[in-house]
Amino acid sequence: VGPYVLVTPNETRRKQLQRSKLNFAKKELDDLEQWRKEHRPGLITLVPQRLGGRDSEAQARQNQQMMLMQSKYQQKRKREEYVKAKKAAEEAEILKKKAIQREKAQRLEVKKRQQEMQRREMFLEDQSYKTNELLNRLDMGLPKSESCQIANPGPESTAWTRSRAYKQALREDENKIVEEMKQEQRRKAELMEFKQKQEEEARTRAHQNEQRSFYCTLRVNNAFLDRLQKKTQPNNSYQPGHTG
Repeated sequence: VGPYVLVTPNETRRKQLQRSKLNFAKKELDDLEQWRKEHRPGLITLVPQRLGGRDSEAQARQNQQMMLMQSKYQQKRKREEYVKAKKAAEEAEILKKKAIQREKAQRLEVKKRQQEMQRREMFLEDQSYKTNELLNRLDMGLPKSESCQIANPGPESTAWTRSRAYKQALREDENKIVEEMKQEQRRKAELMEFKQKQEEEARTRAHQNEQRSFYCTLRVNNAFLDRLQKKTQPNNSYQPGHTG
């Protein structure tokens, strides 16, 4: 660190500088205020003129009343549309839930039918097995001469013929039962499709009726507004000397 010199401040000069700064700021503020006074805008003078357009006061009030009625009608229509949309959404949700429940019921019914068919097949198989076992026992209990004739090449034995005929009858019964179940499922599917078409047609007719009633109401309201305007128009003719 090198040597340095400490200079003591001059209090008198400091006060003079501060005083000069304050005087300069005050002078600027005074000049600004003086400029504002000199450039203050004067009074606004307008040429008198007739306002309100070409319509009279009564016609303006009538137009205002008509606009108010139309706004009320529009608000009412918006509320009705909101209620209809909400109702349609609720109906769609209900139909969706019904479809889900119907699908569950159909799956449960199909499952029950499959279980019933399996039990029936097991029963028929067991019955066929018992029948074959009985026929085999009968074949073993035949006389020797007849058993020899069966062993020799020639026509089939009576017991074997009965067994084959019984098996064929069982197979035909099973095929018949399966075919009947398929036909029943086909009829139920056609009936369900017919019901869905009827529901869709009913919804379409209801929507068309709602649209028809809405347009009828709109025409009636427009006709009422037209009659009101025609009735009030002759009494509210324009008068040149009238001030709005």
